[in-house]
Amino acid sequence: MAFVSSTLRKIAFWNYPRTSWQWDVLCVLILVFIFLTPKSWFANTSYNPNTPQTTVVLGVEVVGAKADNTEIGRRAKQAAKRPNGQVTDIRPQTGADGKLIGYEVDIR
Repeated sequence: MAFVSSTLRKIAFWNYPRTSWQWDVLCVLILVFIFLTPKSWFANTSYNPNTPQTTVVLGVEVVGAKADNTEIGRRAKQAAKRPNGQVTDIRPQTGADGKLIGYEVDIR
């Protein structure tokens, strides 16, 4: 039992000399893990890299000063020519005087 515990301790703390065969085996195992691990293990399902994000800037004259988020999103999709896109963020933009001048809309 002491042999197993000693071996596991050496592996965990990487306690083998660099010129040993154990060092080589550990390096090969790491490389095998890096190159043979399926990408799906690390896939983030909420992010799709094939769908680029588009930012659309809409002026108040396009959507009105009192427009709701649904209308702003609809107009932004029209402007971006992405009717099936998903609106991820709507940010109101104000001028130096604090008056609303437009919206920045992110579409994915």
